[in-house]
Amino acid sequence: MTVQEVTRAQAVRRATIASVVGTTIEWYDFFLYGTAAALVFPQLFFPGQNAFAGVLAAFATQFVGFVARPVGAAIFGHFGDRIGRKTTLMATLFLMAFGTVLIGLLPTYQSIGIAAPIILVLLRIIQGIGVGGEWGGSVLLSMEWGHEKRRGLAASWPQMGVPIGLVLSTGVVRITSGITGTEGFAAYGWRIPFILSILLIGVGLFVRLRVVESPEFEAVRKANKVVKNPLIEVFKRQPKQVLLTALVRTSEQAPFYLFITFVLTYAVKQLKLNSNSILDDTLIAAALGLISIPVFGRLSDRFGRRRVYGIGIVLTAVFAFPYFGLLNTGNALLVGLAIILSLLLHDVQYGPQAALIAESFDADIRYTGAGMGYQLASVVAGGPAPLIAAALLQATGDSTSISIYIIICCAISMLALILLPKLAKPLAAPAPERVAGLV
Repeated sequence: MTVQEVTRAQAVRRATIASVVGTTIEWYDFFLYGTAAALVFPQLFFPGQNAFAGVLAAFATQFVGFVARPVGAAIFGHFGDRIGRKTTLMATLFLMAFGTVLIGLLPTYQSIGIAAPIILVLLRIIQGIGVGGEWGGSVLLSMEWGHEKRRGLAASWPQMGVPIGLVLSTGVVRITSGITGTEGFAAYGWRIPFILSILLIGVGLFVRLRVVESPEFEAVRKANKVVKNPLIEVFKRQPKQVLLTALVRTSEQAPFYLFITFVLTYAVKQLKLNSNSILDDTLIAAALGLISIPVFGRLSDRFGRRRVYGIGIVLTAVFAFPYFGLLNTGNALLVGLAIILSLLLHDVQYGPQAALIAESFDADIRYTGAGMGYQLASVVAGGPAPLIAAALLQATGDSTSISIYIIICCAISMLALILLPKLAKPLAAPAPERVAGLV
């Protein structure tokens, strides 16, 4: 590889592509686990229990990955704020792929007994640490290269990794289960999507090696503003932002994992619907996110992050009861409509969310601060959501309490949005028109 000058437009394009590709790989791996936890992991790794206990155990191991995400944000945020966004993102890519491929090779409970779920938990922790470190760097790389007046759009591109990763993971599971059949998928087919993750690494490494470091981080470095302990500095200078950016995600994070993970269990176990039809509906909804996420990110540039995000919170709350009402009909078209609308309303928040959170922190501690705020929401909202929903369903026998739970999450987010301080000012001057890059 040689060093040459590249134009600002080339650097922006490379940063955007690298961010999208990287987050796609990370979320493909992370979502794959959620799908398997809903469909096959209860019987493969937690046998000998009743159906409800098996589902809870599988979702509990999924939750472990969420708990590990703030750890990843702290570890990689430290290096991202000290040595740069680009180098740190190479490490997160390796870590996530390592954990995912090994899950695909892991013997089941029938083969090695209690060691199987224990190793599964350890690999899930590795996945969580990788994802926890990935998000902040990808968003900052794209946003900090973006035009100051279009940062909502720039930061929304890495968010596209979520629908693309969801489409890929759900699509591969759908195709594999279609080829192997239900019994074949439970026996061996579930491993294939996990092992295929290794093929994505080469693509991710290629695009990330060509990225030019963020201009805002370079400005921090040139100004000798690099902090020694970013994590300590974040909680010293901006603790309120960490807490509120975590809470502002509650209305997006908790419902999202009900909409893509718990819905599989609810539809198959409670409503006796076909899992493949639910996966197909999820595929369609996720594909629409490729359009809706950048659209709402761009709208936040025009009308303001808080206004667009607040509208998304209100719409999610309003949809809480109609969502389950449509599902409970058991009608294929209405069930599909519920799933598609649920993810579309999620995107109203998810489009502007990355810029809303990242802009809340100073540039010299932004990787750590944004990552911690974003990933702490995974612990308090995203991870527990399927567990809470499953417990509520078991206790009450219907979906009413789950709808109320969604509305409570929205109320928490709205309060946090109102209290969130105004945006931090960037430290960097505008990026130069030509910069050194690798080819």
